[in-house]
Amino acid sequence: MERTQIVKQFDEGTIISPQTEIQSGSLEWYEHPAFKGVYLKDLIPGSDTNGQFSCHIVRIEKGCEVGDHSHETQWEFNESLQGNGVFVLGGKRIPFGSNYSFVTPPGVEHTVIAEDEDLYILAKFIPAL
Repeated sequence: MERTQIVKQFDEGTIISPQTEIQSGSLEWYEHPAFKGVYLKDLIPGSDTNGQFSCHIVRIEKGCEVGDHSHETQWEFNESLQGNGVFVLGGKRIPFGSNYSFVTPPGVEHTVIAEDEDLYILAKFIPAL
């Protein structure tokens, strides 16, 4: 699947903060250590914000998932950038497409499933992941 313009904007764009200017195209994708077929790119790592906030592009390959998990102390805000899938939030199964967003409070179990196509999600964590 060809990436949409919005995915390219985050994957290849410029990130500016008071201290730095980073070309996100120079940042590396890496495989999630626990979930096969799931890749992340750290746009704003927690190390850059004193652990206050982090932001990541998440790519979930067709037929793969970020399995059931929760974050003990982090709020998570996911914005669907491209693709269709299923978000399971607190046991509720929610089909979604582009332009959906999900708020997950600390301690709430959630899963993201890419059924028929790759998914791209922008994931933000407070405090940082």
